[in-house]
Amino acid sequence: MMNYDALLSPAAKEMRPSGIRKFFDLASEMPDCISLGVGEPDFATPWIIRDTAISALEQGKTKYTSNAGLAPLREEITRYLSRRFGLSYKADEILVTVGGSEAIDLAIRSLVSPGDEVLIPEPCFVCYEPITTLTGGIPVPLPTTAENGFRLSAKQVKDAITEKTKLLILPYPNNPTGAVLPESELEEIAAVLRDTNVFVLSDEIYAELYYGKDPYISFARLPGMKERTVYVNGFSKTYAMTGWRLGYAAGPLPVIQLMKKIHQSCIMCAPTMSQYAAITALRSADEEIERMRSEYDTRRRYMVKKLNEIGLTTFDPEGAFYVFPDIRSTGLTSEEFCEKLLRSKQVAVIPGNAFGSSGEGYVRISYAYSYAHLEKAVNRIVAFLKEISSPSYER
Repeated sequence: MMNYDALLSPAAKEMRPSGIRKFFDLASEMPDCISLGVGEPDFATPWIIRDTAISALEQGKTKYTSNAGLAPLREEITRYLSRRFGLSYKADEILVTVGGSEAIDLAIRSLVSPGDEVLIPEPCFVCYEPITTLTGGIPVPLPTTAENGFRLSAKQVKDAITEKTKLLILPYPNNPTGAVLPESELEEIAAVLRDTNVFVLSDEIYAELYYGKDPYISFARLPGMKERTVYVNGFSKTYAMTGWRLGYAAGPLPVIQLMKKIHQSCIMCAPTMSQYAAITALRSADEEIERMRSEYDTRRRYMVKKLNEIGLTTFDPEGAFYVFPDIRSTGLTSEEFCEKLLRSKQVAVIPGNAFGSSGEGYVRISYAYSYAHLEKAVNRIVAFLKEISSPSYER
């Protein structure tokens, strides 16, 4: 009889299951459930992008592309990054990947060796820690709080750096909090790093979903940072192309070349029709970006206002499409709150501790849904808060 426990990778077995998928799966079993759990735009992919993919299929453009991605797409990415963010890259410094998640995976595996330390601000997207662990790296969480706007400080970075530190992850605009680091604070972090050998993975998948008054600044744009940064972005959030599975990394040629070597062994290339569609997205869909961002901003302001009104203190996010309300006033843990809300009122949100221990006491609510959807969910949350505050409520 096979001893599967002995066969399976200890690092893989110890991976924490995704708290996001857990509640998504529970919600899918409830026909009347309102799910505010998954970070997926409710917009259809703009027609001009879909039409390009249809044309690619009709023309039989269904073969493998080069491992790095279609040359015209990589050229278009360089123009987009220059036009939108003032970043200067060459086409051979771009790698097209299967979503931004693959770009993150490849960057960590290319840079981190067993025993290397990786600095990870929390709360944060769920994949950084398990990928680090699978490489033999050591995750070093850097907790942030609502009191400081969920922003990582230069002092935290400086205090955490040791001789084993290899990589700092900068996940801004942040999932789940919506926090954004202003240029002045990015520069303070850059000043800490300039005399070190610490590399940076700047995950900017939500860069186009920014609502602040000051100009958005990419970390790689700061003096001396481009040569020590892998910049990650993609098409899922910006163009409502989640199922198209397309992202990319930009960075120093030696790092990108190593990432491509792993990519060609494990993946071969990103989906071909998605790549052709992405060229059109970059060339012709700037107006669609603005249209969707404007709608998200309206939803953002509605959710922050309503949650604060009903007693769930909510940090005012400047990026992404999430709010991160404080639920500690209910006396419930994050998981208790989410489970009871789901069972009682069939509204699915994600416990904050799914994004790291510093997320305990909060929940993540996505506003990438219609206004009517959000309004209905808020009404159910109000009813739930009344229910659990009743003297007769059994905890």
